[in-house]
Amino acid sequence: MKKTMKHLLVLSTAALLTTALAGCGSSSNNSNTSNNAATTNVAAGTNTGSNANKPADSGEVPTLVWWTIGGQTPANFDKAIAAMNEYTAEKIGVKIDIKVASWGDWDTKINTIVNTGEPFDIMFTNNGKYNQQVNMGAFADITDLVQSESPDLYKLIPQKVWDGTKVGGKIYSVPTYKDSSLSQYWVFDDTYVQKYKIDTASIKTLADLDKPLHDMKAGEGKSFYPMPLTQGDGFNGFFNGYDDMTLGLPPIGVKVDDASRKVVSVLENPDVMNDLKLLHKWYQDGIINPDAPTKTEADKARPFFAAQAFPGAEASWQINEGVAKYDMFPIFGPIYTTSTIQGSLNAISANSKYKNEALKYLQLVNTDPKLRNMLAFGELGADYNSVDGEKVIERTSDTWPLAAYTQGTFFDLAVTKGAPVDQWDQVRKLNDQATSSTNLGFALDISKLGTEVANTKAVWDKYRYELMTGASDPEKTVPKILSELKAAGLDTIMTAAQEQIDNYFK
Repeated sequence: MKKTMKHLLVLSTAALLTTALAGCGSSSNNSNTSNNAATTNVAAGTNTGSNANKPADSGEVPTLVWWTIGGQTPANFDKAIAAMNEYTAEKIGVKIDIKVASWGDWDTKINTIVNTGEPFDIMFTNNGKYNQQVNMGAFADITDLVQSESPDLYKLIPQKVWDGTKVGGKIYSVPTYKDSSLSQYWVFDDTYVQKYKIDTASIKTLADLDKPLHDMKAGEGKSFYPMPLTQGDGFNGFFNGYDDMTLGLPPIGVKVDDASRKVVSVLENPDVMNDLKLLHKWYQDGIINPDAPTKTEADKARPFFAAQAFPGAEASWQINEGVAKYDMFPIFGPIYTTSTIQGSLNAISANSKYKNEALKYLQLVNTDPKLRNMLAFGELGADYNSVDGEKVIERTSDTWPLAAYTQGTFFDLAVTKGAPVDQWDQVRKLNDQATSSTNLGFALDISKLGTEVANTKAVWDKYRYELMTGASDPEKTVPKILSELKAAGLDTIMTAAQEQIDNYFK
């Protein structure tokens, strides 16, 4: 086990030597290669979905339902999907029906689909939901199938990355092989940086944001909110200092640099409480918008936000937000945890009639640059234009709703004009520099904790929107949350987690 854990850093680095990330989530909910052989697999993948790989002609082209997360669908959404379907029907005999859950509604919608058994074929998921969904029997075991039905996909993604998705030794999802480490950035509209002489290099902590945010508020007026938030994840990256063991429950974790790997009640940490108090003060002072706990979609042109990201990400944000220039600077990381590997996954329904076809479609997404660009950017000629074949594109709209980081590898994705031409090389270097959580390699087995996990997550969901947007007073709310978490099984989970960690790292 120790050997595996030590080599996981190599895995993530190797992972990035073939793919790269780019746009991961942000507090807005809009805004997370090994060698030449791996690169060859990507290139060869363009032909992987050849006509020879089509299903036998049955007179019917299956249409897969793929649930994902994103913004509001534009008028040309159906037309863009139709173009993809024309292409993939010819390549592999499969079409797709993409269902988009909005950023604010995704949690509720996906939970409802899984709990009610609503039919689907592919579903985007992440470390916050994945283990629990697997434990509920929602996803198919693709351990053998991914090798037999999508061999090029299996070869593309390093074994250690596949291992990072395993639950109980089985593979239940296809990881979106990109940046496997986490880098957190804070981002200011350069207009305000210049106007209020904000020295971003001096900002290292949440408290360091206090003066520039208040300067902006004082100068721009009562109806201006320097840190606009939505309910989705409040202040993005707030709990980065804790490894959540893939549990997806922020109140439980292991400090990423704790050599003893002690499982702690995160909300009881004094530093966390101090930062929660600061969020609440900002809410009271009008730094944060008053509707943050209920707001599901972010407004454009945010003056400040936090995001998991990578070098060059600002090029896309500037287009999406309609901002001339964003100044982004790193605030945390890069760091590897098991959860960062599970940060973006696509799983196949245990009840899907088209498991083989779903894997072949995901293989094409990850190995065919043309399809990859259509999924990420939309309709060619309407949402984007080609600058250099499939290698460089220019975006011409800001309405395409799908989040590229949820779909597949970024190493067969075009660079957006305006971003560094060596963007993916920079991401590889970022991952090379990443440190690792002391808990790297460990994923909590919740197979015997299903009730406690469900109940504690229900408690957290009850309070997190108001707490993480600063709307509630943490000195009053946190004790209430902790009391209800303990009643729901918090101590049982923590005890089991500590026992599993101690056994894993023997």
